[in-house]
Amino acid sequence: MIAPTDLREIIRNGLLSFPVTPFDAEDRFSPKPFAAHLEWLSSYPVAGLIVAGGTGELFSLTPGEVVEVVRTARAVSKDAPVIAGCGYGTRIACDMAREIEAAGGDGILLLPHYLTEAPPEGIAARIRAVCKATSMAVIVYNRGQARVSADQLAKLADECPNLIGFKDGTGDIDTVRRVTVMLGDRLSYIGGMPTHELFAQAYRGAGMPTYSSAVFNFVPETALKFHGAFLAGDDATCEQMLRDFYYPFARIRDRKTGYAVSAVKAGVRLRGFTAGPVRAPLTDLTEEEVDMMRQLIESAK
Repeated sequence: MIAPTDLREIIRNGLLSFPVTPFDAEDRFSPKPFAAHLEWLSSYPVAGLIVAGGTGELFSLTPGEVVEVVRTARAVSKDAPVIAGCGYGTRIACDMAREIEAAGGDGILLLPHYLTEAPPEGIAARIRAVCKATSMAVIVYNRGQARVSADQLAKLADECPNLIGFKDGTGDIDTVRRVTVMLGDRLSYIGGMPTHELFAQAYRGAGMPTYSSAVFNFVPETALKFHGAFLAGDDATCEQMLRDFYYPFARIRDRKTGYAVSAVKAGVRLRGFTAGPVRAPLTDLTEEEVDMMRQLIESAK
């Protein structure tokens, strides 16, 4: 296991990958197609794999399946850290964190809890409990019903040495900036909006130097080219790629709720990998939309 402080530095500026989770005809996790896809992705330089995350359909996986996903990723990944999605209620999340650690994970991305709203002190208590349940690195995903303030996060960082990252998927730039100013180098900061390349330049101004990329799943060269231009401050290249690829992708993604995952999984299938369908309550793209994805991928090559 990579030490939490070491993982914090590894992911500080690097691109993070969000692999999809393949299912077979009986709706079971398929380890072999998953490993084949990871082997292809691993030939490209990334700072870490976040498996069973949002794009990996954590919300549709059982805790046991998440552990199986981690074991498979650990067997394939020789160099890139393996970070796993972790979520649900506090007790389940604590158990998952322990099992992910035992399966060879290097860290967890703590996703929001159940549907119900919760007060700030309850959200902080859940983060604290999960951090204390594992010696792995913990990255908090600020999104949905699990939002933390800069003051809360600062207190948690003091209490929990293995809390090493803050990922934002809210679009609340004010909170993001307060967090990055208040905590400085204590944490690594990751942009986590759906298709975050669309927001990367704005988040950079708020002190967030990197992000996770879902499109890396099926156009890794494109994802790395954009990330390289982003790091270099080459806004002209970023804007050209937004016009030519990312905004057209977003138009497909925005055709139906949940397509932020479904479109990526369709892209993986179009690149020749077995990914299977998305699990309900998500739905797959129509044939027309798959053809739109095919044309977009061809234009990006």
